[in-house]
Amino acid sequence: MKVHSFHLMPYPYLPEDFRERYHSVYIDIPTDLYDPELGHQVYNDYLDELEYAADVGFDGVCVNEHHSNAYGLVPSPNLMAATLARRTKNAGLVVLGNSIALYNPPTRVAEELAMLDVISGGRLVAGMPLGTSMDTNFAYGQAPVTLREKYHEAHDLIVRAWTEPEPFAFNGKYTQLRYVNTWPRPIQKPHPPIWVPGGSSPETWDWVLEMGYLYAHLSLSGHVSSKRTIDAYYDLIDKAGAEPNPYRVGMTQAVFCAETDDQAEELYSEAVDYFYNKCLYIYPGFNDAPGYRSRRALEMGMARSSMSTPNAFAGRPAPVTWKDRVESGSVIAGSPDTVIERLRSTAKDLRVGHMMLLMQLGNLNRERTMKNIEFVGTKVLPLVRDLWSEWEDKWWINPVNESQRAPLGVK
Repeated sequence: MKVHSFHLMPYPYLPEDFRERYHSVYIDIPTDLYDPELGHQVYNDYLDELEYAADVGFDGVCVNEHHSNAYGLVPSPNLMAATLARRTKNAGLVVLGNSIALYNPPTRVAEELAMLDVISGGRLVAGMPLGTSMDTNFAYGQAPVTLREKYHEAHDLIVRAWTEPEPFAFNGKYTQLRYVNTWPRPIQKPHPPIWVPGGSSPETWDWVLEMGYLYAHLSLSGHVSSKRTIDAYYDLIDKAGAEPNPYRVGMTQAVFCAETDDQAEELYSEAVDYFYNKCLYIYPGFNDAPGYRSRRALEMGMARSSMSTPNAFAGRPAPVTWKDRVESGSVIAGSPDTVIERLRSTAKDLRVGHMMLLMQLGNLNRERTMKNIEFVGTKVLPLVRDLWSEWEDKWWINPVNESQRAPLGVK
């Protein structure tokens, strides 16, 4: 099994009474809540944490794209991946978005991802999400009913830009280019592995399976909630007669590890509460613009957003406790033995070959995050990697040999 470190990069300095005073953590959050000088330290702490995860042996480091929010401070994942390309050696650079429908022309994405693949020596994973309604419809003003069509056209253009040997003209509905001639071209051939992050849209499932890409289920509700979605995806795989290879599925999971189960609660519970109570405080009207979800998705009962506060606690009069979050699967937490058992059980039960672990949430500080990464990297990873060794991972990077790589910097 491949295990990756995924960092959402939230803003950790929201006021205590944020929910009472403000409308939403997304879209209309006041900009005066952001302190750039604090942000300077936050960005560098977060990059250090990802670099450390690469150093202790995680297979990949993951970043994604969000706009106009304090939930995740990465409007440009390519900038983050560029810094990581020079500061990591072997880990895959998993860019779980560019939201490709947002860029005009999409060849900009093709160029930047090709640069990342070349700089890193062939370590790029190209994530291509449709994007949340908040990011695409409200922050970037895209029309909901044309978003998916625009997404597919952008995908086709990017892949052609990476793979066609000669310049070509592109005459799409949304993009028209007399000359498409992308320089540089990616190292990985025919192109970097493509992962499609998403929630539970049936149109995404159909297309991902048709294209042979990896489906990365991004959910903040944890493995108990994710099982329904991933089981439904495997049902589709079975009906299509496709190979039920676990490596074709990835998922996110928050994981917190300490010496003991009690110590895990002591170290991490406050930060987890901050995350679920503040960073996921999203005005419901921003979650799904009319037309963002298809009629088919609505009819299948899958209109809930993967970023919404977990439904299991909706309307609950009492505060959600640490025990509630552990039992619901929102977090896997405890001693190394506890985390190993639950992570193995989750991976086997959901048949997931790529686990993307969230090891920093909310306002968890650098010291505790680094300790969590160290525990998971040194005490957990060696005892879960044997899973799925009987399968070939066709969705992972193919870097150049180490002898061919450029040195990371002047000594």
